[in-house]
Amino acid sequence: MICARLKPAVSGLEKEFPGKVTAHNVDATTPEAREAIRDLGFKSHGIVIQSTDGKVLWKQPDHTVQMDSVKEALHEILRS
Repeated sequence: MICARLKPAVSGLEKEFPGKVTAHNVDATTPEAREAIRDLGFKSHGIVIQSTDGKVLWKQPDHTVQMDSVKEALHEILRS
């Protein structure tokens, strides 16, 4: 199972990839999230696709997030 994180734009990923993706929205303003954002190389927010054990499989920072790219990455990751 893959975990994708972003604000409301990802809400449809669980329906598009039923049983394969769990989507979570994370408040990017908490101290823990700000640290994670820095660690990921983001300025303020972004999307991260992680394995169930937390390994980062793909990411897209800040205002460059494009849902078509996210879906393409999920298709590729789930094919492997």
